[in-house]
Amino acid sequence: MNDAPPIIESDLPAATPDLVVLVRPEGRPRLVRVSERLAELLDRPVESLKGMELDRALAGTVPSLVELVTEAASRERPLTGIRMRFPGARADLLADLFPAGLAEDYSGQLVHVRFRPDRADRSEPSPAFAGLIGESAAIREVFRKIALYAPTEASVVITGETGTGKELVARALHEGSGRAAGPYVAVNCSAISEELLESELFGHEKGAFTGALRTHKGRFERADGGTLFLDEIGDMPLHTQTRLLRVLEEKRVERVGGEQEYPVDVRVVCATNVALEQAVGQNRFRADLYHRLSVLRIHLPPLRQRSEDIPLLAEHFLRQFNSKYGRRIERLTNEAVALLQSYLWPGNVRELRNVLERVCIETGGEVIGARAFAEWIRERQNFSPGEWGEAPREARVVTPPYPLASERLLLSPPLSAPVESSRPVELSEGAIRRAYRAEGGNLSAAARRLGVHRATLYRHLERLGLGREELDGLDEAERSED
Repeated sequence: MNDAPPIIESDLPAATPDLVVLVRPEGRPRLVRVSERLAELLDRPVESLKGMELDRALAGTVPSLVELVTEAASRERPLTGIRMRFPGARADLLADLFPAGLAEDYSGQLVHVRFRPDRADRSEPSPAFAGLIGESAAIREVFRKIALYAPTEASVVITGETGTGKELVARALHEGSGRAAGPYVAVNCSAISEELLESELFGHEKGAFTGALRTHKGRFERADGGTLFLDEIGDMPLHTQTRLLRVLEEKRVERVGGEQEYPVDVRVVCATNVALEQAVGQNRFRADLYHRLSVLRIHLPPLRQRSEDIPLLAEHFLRQFNSKYGRRIERLTNEAVALLQSYLWPGNVRELRNVLERVCIETGGEVIGARAFAEWIRERQNFSPGEWGEAPREARVVTPPYPLASERLLLSPPLSAPVESSRPVELSEGAIRRAYRAEGGNLSAAARRLGVHRATLYRHLERLGLGREELDGLDEAERSED
């Protein structure tokens, strides 16, 4: 029976860890909040985990985490950098555990747990890196910069079109830093009126303006010891830019309507879809602030420039929506993928996610073809590829030559396999051998290289009488085809 108190979101701190656990003197630790990322590692829906006993939720995964959570609660100080491995993770993760206070109405102690990649053991980023998905050269460069920049204290400016995932990069920079146990605070500079933005960033004293009925700590103070993410920094008014520059240089903040200064220790990460250099030239952005913020830069490519990542992105989102809506969608056809790759995606990854969610809700079958996307794409670009039963002439089918994001994906076919047409596929022995060797003896990866499901490849191996011993050798069939 779930005896956890009805803690509401407003009772929890603003920082968003992977796990919030309630530890009481009596009873076992229970889950209060669980992130989507952790739910995927545990292969359970988020809602089913809330209120569950921690040891039950982690059964067969990382039992030591139960003892660590209890220890963190009793010591009342953070435990950081503890290495552990989830069965669904491709590499070790580092766990940071830190206690958090509760309102007096509740008994017990909250412990926040945040997981971050162990960079020391990673020779290269995986296709699922800090919530970003892809294997293209463009996105791998983003992965490389995140891993390189995260451990530093330098300011970072993230650029890219709307919907490319700039906040995911900001969070990854935080989680890969020495500040990961501290707060991550985000503010959208374009979503707050000019009159309120300074109060939101720097705080205000009681009576500072009409309606200021109490003292309010701003985002800088709330982010003390952690990371402050300023989204849409290019839309910040000039007078606020001046005040921001002073805070960055002096590392002290003065609340609106006050005279006292408060020290703050904050790493600032910014994002914008505005060309800041051009804004500086047009006197819409301060040059000195621009140089202060853009010590390091990360540019996120638009989805149209990395269309080879669409199959992996589609797989990732369909898995999420299958769980969310109780669907059993197994795959997209090659024609459907080709159609998605031919579209320009002005809304980028966010738009792709939205259309896949719509199709998942409206589709009852296990295989999604191009027809499911036809009307949606026509609405947006007057797309008329002719007969929807075949891939558009200008579209190209990309069979991704990558291992998938994690062992968890490999263990749950058929979504972990590449998209495949419903038409029969004939594979020669020589083609199978070449793919097998190109992928270092990994049959799952060889199937992806060939553009078929693993089950299809296994049927051909059985038909040809090939096992691993035969594949590791070189026979006349391969020589004759070469």
